[in-house]
Amino acid sequence: MRMNRSALACLGLVLSVGHTAGAQHTEVMKPLEALPYSPSLDLTSLDRSVDPCVDFYKFSCGGWQKKNPIPADQASWSVYAKLGNENQQFLWGILEDAAKAKVRTPVQQKIGDYFASCMDETSVDRAGLTPLKPGLTRIEEIKSRPALLNAIAEIHHTMQGSFFFASGTTQDAMDSNLMIARVDAGGLGLPDRDYYTKTDAKSETIRQQYVSYIAQLLTMAGGQDARSKADASSILRIETVLAKSSLTRVERRDPYKTYHKMTVAELEKLAPSIAWPEYFGTQGAQGVASLNVSQPKYMQTVNTELASEPLDDLKAYLRFHLLTAAAPSLAKAFEKAQFDFYSTTLRGVPDQPPRWKRCTRQVDGYLGEALGQEFVRRTFSAETKAKTQTMTLQIEEAMQHEIEGLDWMGPETKKEALRKLHTIRNKIGYPETWRDYSALTIKRDDYYGNVLRSSLFENKRRWSKLGKPVDRTEWGMTPPTVNAYFNSSMNDINFPAGVLQPPLYDPKMDDAPNYGNTGSTIGHELTHGFDDEGRKFDANGNLKDWWGAADAKEFEDRTNCVRDQYAEYVIVDDIHINSKLTSGEDVADIGGTLLAYIAWKKETETERLRPVDGFTPDQRYFIGMAQWACENQRDENLRVSAVINPHSPGFARVNGVVTNMPQFGPAFSCKAGQPMVKPKVCKVW
Repeated sequence: MRMNRSALACLGLVLSVGHTAGAQHTEVMKPLEALPYSPSLDLTSLDRSVDPCVDFYKFSCGGWQKKNPIPADQASWSVYAKLGNENQQFLWGILEDAAKAKVRTPVQQKIGDYFASCMDETSVDRAGLTPLKPGLTRIEEIKSRPALLNAIAEIHHTMQGSFFFASGTTQDAMDSNLMIARVDAGGLGLPDRDYYTKTDAKSETIRQQYVSYIAQLLTMAGGQDARSKADASSILRIETVLAKSSLTRVERRDPYKTYHKMTVAELEKLAPSIAWPEYFGTQGAQGVASLNVSQPKYMQTVNTELASEPLDDLKAYLRFHLLTAAAPSLAKAFEKAQFDFYSTTLRGVPDQPPRWKRCTRQVDGYLGEALGQEFVRRTFSAETKAKTQTMTLQIEEAMQHEIEGLDWMGPETKKEALRKLHTIRNKIGYPETWRDYSALTIKRDDYYGNVLRSSLFENKRRWSKLGKPVDRTEWGMTPPTVNAYFNSSMNDINFPAGVLQPPLYDPKMDDAPNYGNTGSTIGHELTHGFDDEGRKFDANGNLKDWWGAADAKEFEDRTNCVRDQYAEYVIVDDIHINSKLTSGEDVADIGGTLLAYIAWKKETETERLRPVDGFTPDQRYFIGMAQWACENQRDENLRVSAVINPHSPGFARVNGVVTNMPQFGPAFSCKAGQPMVKPKVCKVW
């Protein structure tokens, strides 16, 4: 990104959205009836006291940072987050109308009634823990280890939560036309395995705070205080064992390390505690023949834990994960307890977002293509779609010329690279066919029921793909989303309507900032098809080594140049960028900006471009590129991002790019030796 990575690479900002900076966080804020207009090149965001040749990020974004403090309900605040907030306000207006209208389409009924049920906070609080009683009772009724093992399949199917491991369907990495079952690592309550394994004082403190949170939820659900504390310690112990057998995030970037196709019989030998044929049958997947087990070692550990941990400790683990997953949809006390740990403790966020935001996010999460239809109809013009499609084709043409001109890549590898490039599917704005939600029942007076039914609907939809042809028109993001992504197995790039709005893309503005901003994003996603992970998939989306050995070494050498540079950047405190984790995004930032620059130059080669607002066309291109990344982040959020985020912070995503573009120095009359001018640039694509 510029989701997690299941063969996805995205723009990757933390799209936490909130009120406009300085506004009071109250429900008196009104939904937007139309998305606000703002220019693509925001001159007020500049800090002209900074020399662009010394710190281009501060020059481009320093003014923005000063006038945009982080709202109290956000972990970070950025240009993307502000647009996300505006989109969300617009969605709020759509949902308010859908909730109140007397005559509604089936789509409007579902999104309107879901939103209304969520906004009925009085009824939610009155219900207390009642909606979760069936699940808690089901866990309490487990009296033996065989009963627990038999119950896991049912728990995975009917209850929300992360219980020991995850399962579902996925494209076969070696045969992208085939949908197969999958079993993945899961079951951890902290953001990453490293939170369990690191021994520094900060990590120790977070684990203690996590144990306190676990005990708090268990006590709120009726447990005795002393027992809850003991159970919390046992749960941390179980999760620590699981974490230690998990792959690191850097290891998971290698698709070969997460591809282990086996038969169900082989899985039964690996992890015999679970009756796997019955397990898959309960999920609605009868007759599973083969599947991908992403982390075999992890599943062996799960098997050992299920067979050896005390039954009461395993039940406590299930109880907690049910509670923490459901907490955002329960009464205020449960919702706040979860927010206090995951948002305030881990990310430094003082205030909860107002309820309209939480409810709007839920509708977008569960009924995203239903809500997206209404969003697209009101916001996304045919002109914008056509212009961005043209820009995408121009940038793909620029990449073709770059590949053809590479002096480090042999002819056979070039041939396959070009074949992959010409096979990429470009998806702009919204899906060709909208998802059918007619089988999903949404009731205005049953909020938690709506949550559960929506979750089950999505679970069933995904399992139903098994054995069917891959739907290559499917999207992994909803239309209002302010983000974009590349999918290696689909071999496609995806730009939702939500990201193609001012100030990121403005059809009324000149080409320079539009190509610098949106063009660089398009180039970024395109480059992901050829980054350290994406390059391992061929034109058909299959995991396949199509590189000559010498070419692969040349690629790694050039990527290591980027890794070495970004590893020098400090995120917060004394924490440096983990460039082995971020290199795919860093390479995409550099390559994407160059490709968009080349495409822009060709698009305007017959025009006589003039300065605008005191800046030359080249300067406007680079400022437009930089201003998508303007942001402020809390230190706590930076610390979490340093562990889990495969994207570098904004300053590195701008300064790291321009120092590797020879076109930047002349544009701003920079001199050799200044910080933004490197004697030797890193260039992969």
